[in-house]
Amino acid sequence: MSTLVVTIPAYNEEATIGEVIQEIPRQIPGFDRVFVLVIDDGSRDRTAEAARQAGADFILTHKHNRGLAVTFRDGLDAALSLGADVIANTDADNHYDQTRIPELVAPVLAGEADIVIGSRPLGGLSEMSLSRRWGNRIANATFRFLYGLPQDTDISSGFRAYSREAALRLSVTSKYTYTHETLISALDQRLNIISKVIPARDVSRPSRLMSNVRSHVFRAGTVAFMSFVIHRLFRILALVSTLLILMGGAFYARFIYFYATSGGAGHIQSLVGASLAVILGVQLLVGSFFAASLVKNRQLVEEVLYQQRRQLFEGEREPSRRLTVEPPVAISSPTSDG
Repeated sequence: MSTLVVTIPAYNEEATIGEVIQEIPRQIPGFDRVFVLVIDDGSRDRTAEAARQAGADFILTHKHNRGLAVTFRDGLDAALSLGADVIANTDADNHYDQTRIPELVAPVLAGEADIVIGSRPLGGLSEMSLSRRWGNRIANATFRFLYGLPQDTDISSGFRAYSREAALRLSVTSKYTYTHETLISALDQRLNIISKVIPARDVSRPSRLMSNVRSHVFRAGTVAFMSFVIHRLFRILALVSTLLILMGGAFYARFIYFYATSGGAGHIQSLVGASLAVILGVQLLVGSFFAASLVKNRQLVEEVLYQQRRQLFEGEREPSRRLTVEPPVAISSPTSDG
């Protein structure tokens, strides 16, 4: 039986979680079962109760607020334990159009993609502040340039679909946000990512994720930068070392030219600068080889984790044999604190 699990990370979303759940289609071509899994990240309101009343099939509860990235990771693990063949993730604030989930998951179901991003046309979100809108556009343009993503990719969108294979392979180490890190990890593991433009709704209330735009830009930017460095350390060091050696070579050439034409008097600084640049470049080049070994080690660790996760979730493909679907069941994932 083919199973779709719709995951909904939620934190203090009592007012909207019911609308989100009720909007999710329960009959989708290609799937025998559609489960709704809510991950309540330590909400202080009635989010879990509202989700239960709205028809959530499963509810995973954190005793304390642990952040979006951890909640997303626990949602993936819980969905895998429920036997998911495809996982669709949406937000609990009703920002995304849940009726478009069949369109979102179709490429994964057809084997055309491992990950599908429901990209928002940012220009159509009038309630989004100008700073947030332009911040998203700059981040999108940067990622598209660095990683060759399609022009319409919305890297901050949480409306995504994942194949079971992608969910098994993705690792989330950030405590703040998962959207950027998982994309870099997926690209590094050569998972096929496509983007589908799906309009979203305006949400006027303050974000639960960020206290202000400046803080969000700094924290999300830090996550994206560190993920980039971790996954591209060898390339960064090799590029910088090459530039330094070329710079040193240019200074050497300058010194040799003046030495041949005027005896080199007064140009000793070119020789000193060349030597410093070349020495530093060679040191970074040597460091890049160590970075390459770290990359290989990381890839081996990721493969080991993938095999362990496969083994862990291998037999968990028939949740209806182990869990009661109605009423909703509180479940725990291997990484949950309860």
